[in-house]
Amino acid sequence: MIKPNVIVICGPTASGKTALSIELAKQINGEIISADSMQIYKEMNIGSAKPTIEEMQNIKHYMIDFLEPDKRYSVADYKLQAEKCIEEILSKNKTPIIVGGTGLYINSLIYGIEYSNIKTDEEYRKHLEEICEKEGLETLYKKAMEIDPKAMEKISVNDKKRIMRVLEIFHETGKTKTEQEIESRIKEVKYNYLVYAIDFDREKLYQRINKRVDIMVEKGLIEEVKNLVNKYKEMPTAIQGLGYKEIKEYLEGIVTKEEAIEKIKLESRRYAKRQLTWFRKNKETIWLNGENDIKTNINIILGGIN
Repeated sequence: MIKPNVIVICGPTASGKTALSIELAKQINGEIISADSMQIYKEMNIGSAKPTIEEMQNIKHYMIDFLEPDKRYSVADYKLQAEKCIEEILSKNKTPIIVGGTGLYINSLIYGIEYSNIKTDEEYRKHLEEICEKEGLETLYKKAMEIDPKAMEKISVNDKKRIMRVLEIFHETGKTKTEQEIESRIKEVKYNYLVYAIDFDREKLYQRINKRVDIMVEKGLIEEVKNLVNKYKEMPTAIQGLGYKEIKEYLEGIVTKEEAIEKIKLESRRYAKRQLTWFRKNKETIWLNGENDIKTNINIILGGIN
């Protein structure tokens, strides 16, 4: 039985995934499923670089702008919903195109990883938060490293959310995140995933990131964060995302506006570096040169499909 093709376009932040995917969708009668863990949230448009209605150019997008910022959303939730979207697109005789930079979301699909939807133990989470506050995030990082060194290879020392998740999974199941992933890959993947990633000269990518952050600020990022902070009394996890937490610190008077902007640029560059490392682990990925014009990269993708 021939598996249906599903195209994946991934790569670091500010590498041009949105523009490439929309042009590709226009050419191959495709529809786009986002694989971005920030673009799922409503009211978080500028800081997540969510494509506007104009930018979408009448191409249907799924998994964007559907969840309140104070709601939790797991990788298991994403995989389940994304596969429903794939089926819907295929039922219309169109080609699904997965687009984004969240490696966990993409891996859950291309490797068929069945992440169990583990219920959060609020007491244990509170306990971890207290350790973090008293002893620092480094203590939790070391604890997670002892439990699951393999998983921690992919996790930054500053990534509080994912460090805590490694600890929570072990606390709830008695198994490491790595053990769970190995066990979950037994099922055969339903689709033929064709994975493309956009690469850039590092310095040019960093210039694009810096420029993008400046544009976000010009478009009203500070006002967007201010509205979210005013609306939600208890800070949702979503507002701890890159670009949002730094502006929140500025609004609280912890840093100056200039310091917040520079910190966003720095953390975005670090994030891009981690994304590139993550995507390079998949040896079947076909790399596209971000400095090519879009037509050239589309021709490379079309060559892989035919």
